Amino acid sequence: MTSDNDLKAANETYAGFIAMVKWSIPPIVLIVAFVVYLLKA
Repeated sequence: MTSDNDLKAANETYAGFIAMVKWSIPPIVLIVAFVVYLLKA
């Protein structure tokens, strides 16, 4: 049903999304922790 090119493109897109999430979560956690610290101070 699907061609190999479609599956390859889908896997590359998924891998890029996972890499983006992996690298974006730590800065978001730091920003949230900093904002919570400011609100409690």
